[in-house]
Amino acid sequence: MKSMRILRQISLMMVTAAMAVTIFGCSSDDPKSDPPTPPAPTPEEPVTPPEPTADSYKEQYRPQIHFTPAKNWMNDPNGMVYADGTYHLFYQYNPRGNDWGNMSWGHATSSDLIHWKEQSVALQRDELGDIFSGSAIIDKDNTGGFGANAMVALYTSADGIQQQSIAYSTDGGQTFTRYSGNPVIRNNDDNLRDPKVFWHEGTKQWVMALAKGWLRGIEFYGSTNLKNWNHLSTFVVDLPGRPNLQWECPDLLQFGDKWVLIVSVNPGGRILGSGMMYFVGDFDGKEFKADALDYPLWLDYGMDNYAGVTWSNTGDRKLMIGWMNNWQYAGNVPCSPWRSAMTLPRELKLTEYDNKPLLCCPVVSEIDKIAGQWQTVSTETLPLDAQKSAYQLRFDVSLDQNATITLSNGNNEKFVIDIYASERSLVVHRNANSGRADFNGSFSVPSMKAPLNTAGDKVTIDLFVDQSSIEILTKDGTMSMTNLVFPQSIYDSLLLSGNVSTQVRTLSRIW
Repeated sequence: MKSMRILRQISLMMVTAAMAVTIFGCSSDDPKSDPPTPPAPTPEEPVTPPEPTADSYKEQYRPQIHFTPAKNWMNDPNGMVYADGTYHLFYQYNPRGNDWGNMSWGHATSSDLIHWKEQSVALQRDELGDIFSGSAIIDKDNTGGFGANAMVALYTSADGIQQQSIAYSTDGGQTFTRYSGNPVIRNNDDNLRDPKVFWHEGTKQWVMALAKGWLRGIEFYGSTNLKNWNHLSTFVVDLPGRPNLQWECPDLLQFGDKWVLIVSVNPGGRILGSGMMYFVGDFDGKEFKADALDYPLWLDYGMDNYAGVTWSNTGDRKLMIGWMNNWQYAGNVPCSPWRSAMTLPRELKLTEYDNKPLLCCPVVSEIDKIAGQWQTVSTETLPLDAQKSAYQLRFDVSLDQNATITLSNGNNEKFVIDIYASERSLVVHRNANSGRADFNGSFSVPSMKAPLNTAGDKVTIDLFVDQSSIEILTKDGTMSMTNLVFPQSIYDSLLLSGNVSTQVRTLSRIW
């Protein structure tokens, strides 16, 4: 889907435009700009990834505990669904290159949300255009007539205009057949995309949330058969100071008697470029009404967690994964033969802080499957296992004074986190001292600030450190900050100031 929109707006221009323009060059700030003429459809050919070997996935900057395709461009996750013990992760993918284009649905599967196997490309461009983002459901009662327990994918067909189409699988997602009546929701412009579909029991219908892109807002549609859709309502709010942004990748979730609407925006993120915001309110099967809160509320306070959506068919668990990148520099990050990774999966929980609702997103407990034993850190050099390649740090920080956490390596590259006790806040510094940052002028960020969202006198902070990323979360997920970094080698030393106790455990590579 996606943010691409930005990219998508300038879609094919991106191929010919200098990547220096990618920051906003992947997008057009003019919502009325004419979309580019798409290329003629390319023949669909089977695209099967190579089988990994012992030497696979060891390139510089290659994540070791995050999903990446073996090669080529990847952006937003889409179509995630759980079926028969398998988590399916579909995602925006270019099977023919390491830049955005030829948008298709890549496919990976997992039994535990941690170890992933890349599968053959699920859907490629057809006569209706590129295959942008969407969702997938298990049609247990055969409401669509494609067969009981069919896996039905709903996606945006993009070819100058953006329309909604469906495809179905009766072999567990191995192959898909496009519905002959596509598109199922017609449209005459390029501002309607990323269908997220779920069953609403109260009204006995499927509900679809669609993002309006540069027009801003979310459209809701209803259907009893997945083929014929009726417009239900439109949700939109003014966000002071953020007039130029695209709304993308909606996800509407129920937590008890409250509903949460997640929306990705680009540009217009909290810091720069991409970001994920959410609204809390009520949904009656037709209309979403947001509570009167100080919007936007942000799911992540870093630069690199975008387009996150949840798996369907997971019962009471709300499991999300995001694209770990930012449209400001996504086309420039120094990764080859692949480009982009997913975040670690998170489990969403709605709680309350300071008498206001708060959406938390801790890393899933399944991370323990690849974790070693906790060790107390008492020396500057971290006790890491070179064969593991990634690690988790846990800090118990007393908020009676300020504290500083500095990660570094033998190349004198440093990643600095300041914790301000009186403000109950955390500030991260990502710049040229942190590692490579010369590939795009927007990558260096002097400071990123996040609230700790705790009233206690102590806070526990987890850092998940991989070859090119650091995910910072409070232990309960009340604060999340996700950032890419590109040090020459993984940070392997630690320097602390303040009242901080520290543990570390290695995380085994998932490949």
